[in-house]
Amino acid sequence: MVDDDAGMTGQGSAAIPALLFDEDHVSALIGGSAIAGPFIVGGASIVIGNAGTVIVVESSDAPTMSGVWSAEEVRLIGPAPAPVTERLVGSPWGTDESSLPIHIAVRLGEEILHLGTAKLSQASTSNGVLTHCELRFEASLSRQRLNRVRPLRFPEDLPGLEWLRNVNGDRAAALEQFVSGWYTAEGATEPPAACSPSRLPAGLRQLYRLAKQRPGALGTQNSILPEPDLHTDHLGEMLVFGVENQGGFFWSLLWTLDGAEADPTVWFREFDEEPIAEQEPLSGFLIQFSLFEASMSADYLALPRTLTVAQVARLTEALHLVPLGPFWPWAPTHFYVAPGLVVHVSSEDGEEFDVWAGASHRSALAPLADLPVDWIRFDG
Repeated sequence: MVDDDAGMTGQGSAAIPALLFDEDHVSALIGGSAIAGPFIVGGASIVIGNAGTVIVVESSDAPTMSGVWSAEEVRLIGPAPAPVTERLVGSPWGTDESSLPIHIAVRLGEEILHLGTAKLSQASTSNGVLTHCELRFEASLSRQRLNRVRPLRFPEDLPGLEWLRNVNGDRAAALEQFVSGWYTAEGATEPPAACSPSRLPAGLRQLYRLAKQRPGALGTQNSILPEPDLHTDHLGEMLVFGVENQGGFFWSLLWTLDGAEADPTVWFREFDEEPIAEQEPLSGFLIQFSLFEASMSADYLALPRTLTVAQVARLTEALHLVPLGPFWPWAPTHFYVAPGLVVHVSSEDGEEFDVWAGASHRSALAPLADLPVDWIRFDG
């Protein structure tokens, strides 16, 4: 065995040459010879034994490949063969083997580094086949070890900030630049069939056009309704175009037969409460909505516990404030950005702040990495 680097968490302390790991160490971890495998699942090699499972991933940060995702998490990207599905999420006939240890290792050149054990936290299946699986380390990796098994890379194609200079100038350009930079085009779909675009404000028409190739632009946590689903509220006075994911509130525009205003007021409303005007008209609201949804649905997250004013100032000092009024009347929210990073900061009382950071790549969280913050989750 070869001694590992410093900064370990006490989970497994050796980098083991590949042949030795394959023949001896794996056998010890799974309780003798393998009963199934190895299986390849998204680039990961999986061996199943009577006493446990060993998963060896490659050192990669490709979202489409299995691998170490963060200091707390490993992801498997399926489809997975039946024995892997049965071992991780239980067999169709009710045999539950999920209590057996799952050992995680990563291949580093000619060595395989044992990272410790993990437990299943989330899984998705389709027709009984495991398609996506998230495993949580039982002891988080140190920053040094994470950087070794998943080296920080600074891709040149991080979403930029060109859009920011247009926020209080050409807001249509700002919206298009942000959405086009953040979401990858997925191919055109058929144009909406209902509700003539000529009767909708320009901002909504633009967002629907962008969403034809980038469906994520319509939201993940909350959503802008697809054009055929637009409807008036229960009073017949407002055109409902945006809804909260659990139906708790919605956003609407004043709807008249004379047609829409060029840049109308957006109204926030709980079903049985008086409507409240958002501080930005539709052109600014759609930028805010896009920023909020981009952060909520990002692949990489940084979530601190509730912060004070001073802590928020420290966290955002290296970021750019988006020059728009507060978003969302329930908890006024401001946005801060850096390349590939969107942070939203909300507060109901101006004293305690909820912060959510979403990034398009692990490296984009680097400005937050060394802050003296108690993180609930940090994917960087």
